[in-house]
Formats: sequence, structure tokens, C-alpha cells
Amino acid sequence: MKNPVIGYITLNVIDYERSIAFFRDVIGFPLLISDAQFQFARFQAGGVAFAVVGGAGKERKARGDVHAGIAICVPDVDSAYRELSAKGVRFTMSPSKQPWGGYMALFADPDGNIFYLDSVQATQ
Repeated sequence: MKNPVIGYITLNVIDYERSIAFFRDVIGFPLLISDAQFQFARFQAGGVAFAVVGGAGKERKARGDVHAGIAICVPDVDSAYRELSAKGVRFTMSPSKQPWGGYMALFADPDGNIFYLDSVQATQ
């Protein structure tokens, strides 16, 4: 992959509204985006975007499908997907357009942690 960067970090939370209030009102991160339907909120946190995603209850954690919440951002998702696939990386979601407008893929590390493969534009 060419020029990969950590573009954003996403934290899976149990209580979406409580987490927004905490990170916005207590910690002081400016809230950039909040979408209650997808339970997704993004904050400005210095040089890296920080987001929370609701719905990470105990049942979900027990199933083991909670994402690591780290996005590897690249200039060309499709090219990086082909390159990493050829190297044996296991993808849990092929590159696809997301309901919120993004374009991304999901891949697993050797321990099964799920990472986002996203475009650099997603961080801007």
C-alpha cells in the first residue's frame, strides 16, 4: 500500500447518547457529525478524527464482532484491497459504498481484530 495513515479511531459504545454527552461536554471534543439512525458520531480530536458507534452491548461483545475501531486510510481503497488480498489478508467486507456516503472495506488482523480500510478523503 502506498502512504497509509491512521485516519480515525472509532470507539464502540453501549450508550450512544451518553457517550456523545461525555466526549462533547465533559472531555470537550467539538462534535462534527451525529447520526442517530446509524448511531455514529464524529468529534474533532486534534490531528486524528475520533468517533463513537453505538450498539456495542454485551451480546455483541460476546459474539466477538466488535471492530477494533482503527481506520487505515489510503488514497485508493480498491487498489489497496487488491494488494492486501493478494498477500492473504482476510477481508470481512469488500470495498463498498456506505449509507453515510463513505467508501470502505473491512479486514481482520491475525488475531481477528477488524480494521477499516478507508479513503484518505474520509479524514478531511
